Amino acid sequence: MADRKSEENGVSVKSKELITDFDPPKPPKRNKYAFACAMLASMTSVLLGYDIGVMSGAQKYIERDLDCTDTQIEILVGILNLYSLVGSAAAGRTSDWIGRRYTIVLAGAIFFVGAILMGFATNYAFLMVGRFVAGIGVGYALMIAPVYTAEVSPASARGFLTSFPEVFINAGILLGYVSNYAFSKLPLHLGWRFMLGVGAIPSIFLALGVLGMPESPRWLVMQGRLGDAKKVLDKTSDSLEESKLRLADIKEAAGIPEDCNDDVVQVSKRSHGEGIWKELLIHPTPTVRHILLAAVGIHFFQQASGIDAVVLYSPRIFEKAGIVKDTPQLLATIAVGFVKTVFILVATFFLDKVGRRPLLLASVGGMIASLTTLGFALTIIDHSDDKITWAIALCFIGILSYVAFFSIGMGPITWVYSSEIFPLRLRAQGCSMGVAMNRVVSGTIGMTFISLYKAISIGGAFFVFTGVAAVGFVFFYTLYPETRGKNLEEVEKVFGTFFSWRSRQAELDRQKEAVVAEK
Repeated sequence: MADRKSEENGVSVKSKELITDFDPPKPPKRNKYAFACAMLASMTSVLLGYDIGVMSGAQKYIERDLDCTDTQIEILVGILNLYSLVGSAAAGRTSDWIGRRYTIVLAGAIFFVGAILMGFATNYAFLMVGRFVAGIGVGYALMIAPVYTAEVSPASARGFLTSFPEVFINAGILLGYVSNYAFSKLPLHLGWRFMLGVGAIPSIFLALGVLGMPESPRWLVMQGRLGDAKKVLDKTSDSLEESKLRLADIKEAAGIPEDCNDDVVQVSKRSHGEGIWKELLIHPTPTVRHILLAAVGIHFFQQASGIDAVVLYSPRIFEKAGIVKDTPQLLATIAVGFVKTVFILVATFFLDKVGRRPLLLASVGGMIASLTTLGFALTIIDHSDDKITWAIALCFIGILSYVAFFSIGMGPITWVYSSEIFPLRLRAQGCSMGVAMNRVVSGTIGMTFISLYKAISIGGAFFVFTGVAAVGFVFFYTLYPETRGKNLEEVEKVFGTFFSWRSRQAELDRQKEAVVAEK
């Protein structure tokens, strides 16, 4: 009887164990250490965001105080993006040389000097010198933040954490808009100088915060410091098992034997960057060519679809829409910054749940509809002598919906996607190429928007952006595979077949299922 009872108990215990075996695995808790590292690194993006936001309002007061022409103003506004090319071109090699962490410190220090120079500028030429120095700092910051964040993030939260740079760009834009409003009541010769000079403050906090960050585990492996890399990976991974897998993947990519477990090892010269540009540009494999096209393409369409025209020239657009006084223009601009920031925060929580591809396509589709609406409303206002309230309201709604759709997908995914698709050996230089494209297009839009809308009307300018966004939608739909949930070394396996990536993805899925079935 006792035996039967124990057998029954054994059966019930066994059945319970079998039932729990079929329970879905619990999602890993958010890694707080990786979260803190990503947040500190991404704070560098506040520098660019603040400059974009503050120049949208400061330009009006600079134009009045220094008696500048429209051409001088659009060059002043957009030129920082071209200057930033110097920083982003140097950032890839610099970060491989001194490390990701100290490159972030360097970015903050350079921007600090630039902001001080702009705040004390006495004429247009002096102001341009300040813009040049600040631009170099921005170039460094834009390149290094997503690279560092991708390299410390566990696969389960990489989309969430790698979207942080875009979150902080938006936070910086909002701070810039608020700064415009806060200092707009000061005397003309002081107001814009305070707006620009205050930008030095975030860079001080950035330099202090970076002291608490570890170095990137991938950079440590490239230097042969396996012991230090293992410590960082143990802290930034969801489990020790994942830490070991990540270390094995990085060692393989760096050309270090799997059975080599010394704390310090000798790394081949190739891992330090020699021949990288040749592999990227002169003799790329089909996989590298596809990755490069995807990374550079997404940066091109992010800017060519007009986001910096809206963010940099919001007060002018509202003026064209019929809001003529400074204070209402600046308040409406703050509303744009607020909506942009709120929606980027929403996007961070969906990147790892919904995936990059669906969010990107939905985002660009919404941008096309919003740009069409904005172009239509501005054209109506432009061709009417009377004040049309409904058209003004439609303009305001069009701008807010445009920045909301941009922030839900196109904004953060550009940085997430381009930083996670490059193999380790090409990542720093590959990402710097994407950033270079981003800044060239952004600078071109910033330096020509006033001339463009004077030539073809303000509504016509937004119809041009609509057309660019529509081409971008087709480009993304045909060439961009999903990367959610894949580790950084797995991602490159999906690339290389260009328009046939779906069949390659299906083949990889079948292989994975076969491996699971064997186990």
